[in-house]
Amino acid sequence: MNFRSLEDFWAFYVNQHSKPSTRRWHFVGTLFSIFFLLCSFFFSWWFLFFVPFSGYGCAWYSHFFVEGNVPASFGHPFWSLLCDFKMFGLMLTGKMDREIKRLGKRPVLQVF
Repeated sequence: MNFRSLEDFWAFYVNQHSKPSTRRWHFVGTLFSIFFLLCSFFFSWWFLFFVPFSGYGCAWYSHFFVEGNVPASFGHPFWSLLCDFKMFGLMLTGKMDREIKRLGKRPVLQVF
């Protein structure tokens, strides 16, 4: 599946995270990734090992066992990472629900 812009991909990404529980798992995974990244700067580089495992672990769990779809990162890893941080920021500021309403309900598409 090809996307012309990050905004096009964002609409797909939000649709793939339709359940609040999926978004919460992503938020926790991103938060832990940021925490471990900071720990690697301040304490030991060994904490870098936990950055991808905490982030992707929580996210992939939510897709396979909560949302019931394939993670967008399998087909579009860079755009998925950017959108994950965008979703994290919107959730942190309480604006994610407004963004979901702005985009509206769209047909569910699979990456593969």
